[in-house]
Amino acid sequence: MRTFGVEEELLIVDPVTGVPLALADAMLRGLIRDPDTGDGHSGFSFELKLEQIETQTLPCREHDALLRQIRRARRTADDAARVHGARVAALATSPLAAPTHTTPKLRYATMQRRFGLTVQEQLTCGLHVHAAIDSPEEGVAVMDRIRDKLAVLIALSANSPYWNGMETGFESYRTQAWNRWPAAGPTMVFGSHAAYRRVVSRLLDSGVLFDEGMVYFDARLARNHPTVEIRVADVCLRAEDAALLAVLVRALVETASREWYDGVDPAPVPTVLLRMAAWQASNCGLSSELLDFGTFRPRPAAEVVNALVDYLAPVLSDQGELGLVRAGVARILAEGTGAELQRRAGLGAVVGEAVRTTVGGDVPDAGTATGPLPALAPVRRF
Repeated sequence: MRTFGVEEELLIVDPVTGVPLALADAMLRGLIRDPDTGDGHSGFSFELKLEQIETQTLPCREHDALLRQIRRARRTADDAARVHGARVAALATSPLAAPTHTTPKLRYATMQRRFGLTVQEQLTCGLHVHAAIDSPEEGVAVMDRIRDKLAVLIALSANSPYWNGMETGFESYRTQAWNRWPAAGPTMVFGSHAAYRRVVSRLLDSGVLFDEGMVYFDARLARNHPTVEIRVADVCLRAEDAALLAVLVRALVETASREWYDGVDPAPVPTVLLRMAAWQASNCGLSSELLDFGTFRPRPAAEVVNALVDYLAPVLSDQGELGLVRAGVARILAEGTGAELQRRAGLGAVVGEAVRTTVGGDVPDAGTATGPLPALAPVRRF
């Protein structure tokens, strides 16, 4: 089984008002491992905004091990926030309006000058799933063969119905906000690693992007790790949903790799249709219809999700995960996505409910962290 892991972006919020707080720098001073002494924690980092913090799991092979890491990282981040009178919430956009603060790094400052309002408003939190690959050539072959199915993951993870104090009419408004970046979204069929590199080089030569880190494809080759990185999902309100999404992504990667080795060509779906499918998933989530990934015609969302599970069933069965996935998908369809749970709580109570769901169970109030933060293993990201 391929190793896999996730990165989660979490909001830092005031536990009383629910507004985002610019505390990432203060939190990370107590979390990032000191390279000289080895003290502190690993697996946490800055993101674009000081109102958010990123967690990173270690690579692992088993669903249960990944879920434990996700829960542990969320609780550790929450403990660090409570030291400063805050909490963390797995919300893909802020339900409440507040000024945001760009992390004071030269790269981000340059982006702020170049991209203006896109950066100013880019307080969005995603779930990025990494799955191991044997070579860049395999990675591109995988990307070519999963591109038509990624919109289903948007719908399953939808967790951003509110934006700056407003009901958006979308289940995943983060998808809309994120796709304002010039290189975000679905990609063409590349056909080879050489062709992928030519496209990336041309994007960089355009002068619009500052570096390869801004190649925000829905799926891309990770720059520093031998993985494919799938970036379409909202951060999930429930940790178990995040682990389920990761299992689905790994199965997609394995299925696509087998197709490549068997000589199965990628589906020649025009990129414009992929954008339409992503928009529909962002707008409707699981509440009505998605575009079927075989025909790209409307079909009840539950049927499309279950069709994806059926498509992945041979790999999931081989890996002993088919029952787990069917049960997890059935749970989301019955209980609702994060977006549906947010709407049930209502705008006034959503952040408090999100904090409780993010860390799970009964947890202390802000400012009452007890004892030292639990140690994490040294990080080796994917």
